Amino acid sequence: MRRVLLFASLLVLSSCYSVPTGYVGVKVNLYGDTKGGIEVISPGRYLQTPNVDYHVFPTFIQNVTWTKNPSEGSPNDDSITFQTSEGLSVNADIGLSYSINEHKVSDIFRQHRKGIEEITATYLRNIVRDSFNMVASTMDVEAIYGPRKSDFLNKVNKQVKDKVGPEGFDLKQISIIGTMRLPDAVVNALNAKIAATQRAQQRENELREAEAQAKRRLIEVKAESEANRLKAAQLSPALLDYERLQVQRTAIEKWNGQLPVVQGPGSTSVLDLGALMNNRKQN
Repeated sequence: MRRVLLFASLLVLSSCYSVPTGYVGVKVNLYGDTKGGIEVISPGRYLQTPNVDYHVFPTFIQNVTWTKNPSEGSPNDDSITFQTSEGLSVNADIGLSYSINEHKVSDIFRQHRKGIEEITATYLRNIVRDSFNMVASTMDVEAIYGPRKSDFLNKVNKQVKDKVGPEGFDLKQISIIGTMRLPDAVVNALNAKIAATQRAQQRENELREAEAQAKRRLIEVKAESEANRLKAAQLSPALLDYERLQVQRTAIEKWNGQLPVVQGPGSTSVLDLGALMNNRKQN
């Protein structure tokens, strides 16, 4: 009896379908009056019978890579190619991060009738590829490869988010993995132009610095000149008085005690040398 019960228990367990934690299940009725009916189920074990089918959808973040490398993602070349406004083809490895709104799992399944892996590999990839092409067609390769790369990716992200968000796909990020692939001649030309722009910018910065230093020096020189002018203006009267006294002192020291025999025309006064000598002796 025990063996029969054990066998029955094993049979029931082997006929159960498990919905893991972190997933939402979709139970689909295959036959009967409810054929095609969908029921969303929570994590747990459910009896597997011939008239039902189960699918699970993860509610945590999904990270997908579409690359050229067969050792990453699938063995196929899943990289995405898009064209710029000049018609130049650009190839890139793409990363996608998203999650599913568990309240819209039934709508997602009704629309696609596939599991999440198939939906990601076909529907979501097509949306991402089309968005890359649509945005790239409005920009030239120099902008996409150079300074406006982030702007390019922001526009792609917005376009995809606006498309799949209302359907229940919560887009986190679309990114370009590594370097975009362009023809070598185009890459060399772009790199040369970028290097030339950087050199020109450096020279411009050096010129601005030299001009700033020259202006600072000019201001310093003007300030120093003005200071010297003011100092000279303050010292000139005192200096003249000092030099006048020095001349008089020298004249006194050289005087022999006699008045000059001849006075020049226009002389109206004679220096009182006697008084000066007396003052000198007293000092």
